[in-house]
Amino acid sequence: MNIEISEVANLPSRFGDFNVKAFKQGVKEHLVIASKELAEVPIVRVHSECLTGDAIGSLKCDCRDQLEYGLKMAHETGGMVIYLRQEGRDIGLLNKINAYALQDKGFNTVEANHQLGFAADERTYEIVTFILNHYNIKKIKLLTNNPNKINSISGVEIVERIPIVMEPNIHNSGYLNVKRDEMGHMLPKD
Repeated sequence: MNIEISEVANLPSRFGDFNVKAFKQGVKEHLVIASKELAEVPIVRVHSECLTGDAIGSLKCDCRDQLEYGLKMAHETGGMVIYLRQEGRDIGLLNKINAYALQDKGFNTVEANHQLGFAADERTYEIVTFILNHYNIKKIKLLTNNPNKINSISGVEIVERIPIVMEPNIHNSGYLNVKRDEMGHMLPKD
């Protein structure tokens, strides 16, 4: 894997003070937001980019809530957030908006992706193992509901899976049900 790695920089934020480092993989540039003092077994949130949720506050998903919770946990426990540039489950922003338009016509999130010729989820996580190895992390507590993340991380022991369950709203409850029922995410029933 040919990865270009940035220097470490300080990032004061409303969630706390962090160290940040970028990892360039081809055209994608991923970001690690890490506590100044990493725990021996850090809590790690692997978060995929969601411009509409993370930056704009879309209520169609739970992405922003998960990101903010992950950053709070990272700061409080000596953990990190690995922010992957995989917009729209890695179909890109343009296709994600096209999928939103299909959802407006009654398709669910999986059906919309299929209508556009994509799998339900196009993301991959090999870079996560590379990043954790770069930080010499051997064991983690993974903050996720997604079994694909658990199954894709190799060479690092996941000693605990910590659920990350956000309060649903009227705009995302169906989306969350589809993630649970069709994509296998470990989410509670309504």
